[in-house]
Amino acid sequence: MSEDRSERQGFQYVVLRCVPRVDREEFVNVGVLLYSQSANYLCAASRLREDRLLALAPDLDLDAVRSALAAIEAVCCGQAEPATGAGISLGQRFGWLAAPRSTVVQPGPIHGGLTDDPAGQLRHLLDTLVS
Repeated sequence: MSEDRSERQGFQYVVLRCVPRVDREEFVNVGVLLYSQSANYLCAASRLREDRLLALAPDLDLDAVRSALAAIEAVCCGQAEPATGAGISLGQRFGWLAAPRSTVVQPGPIHGGLTDDPAGQLRHLLDTLVS
C-alpha cells in the first residue's frame, strides 16, 4: 500500500438543498456539509445562486435561506449548539445536521469517501455539486 493511501481518511458528506416548496419536491443545491471523524473535522460551505432560486420560487425569502445556512455553519464551528443540547461531539453535530427535516434548507442523503485533505475535499464538492 502506498504512503498516500495510509494518510487518506474517511469522510461523510451531505449536500444541502434549498426546497422552497416542500410539496413540490423541487430543489437547488446550496451547500455541502462534510464530517471526518479521524481528522476531527466538521465544516459546511455554501453558495447561493439567487437567479436559480428565484426562478424556482420568485417569492422565496433569500435572507431566510442565508440565515439557515449561517446557522448550520455556526453549529459546525461550535459557535452555536443544536437544540439537542450543549457540548455534543462533532459526530453528533453531523448527525443532527444531516437528519432529514421538512424546512426550506434540507440535507440530502449521506455519502462517503476517502480524502487526505478534508477542507480541500469540501471545496471540491462545493465546486462540483453546487453550481
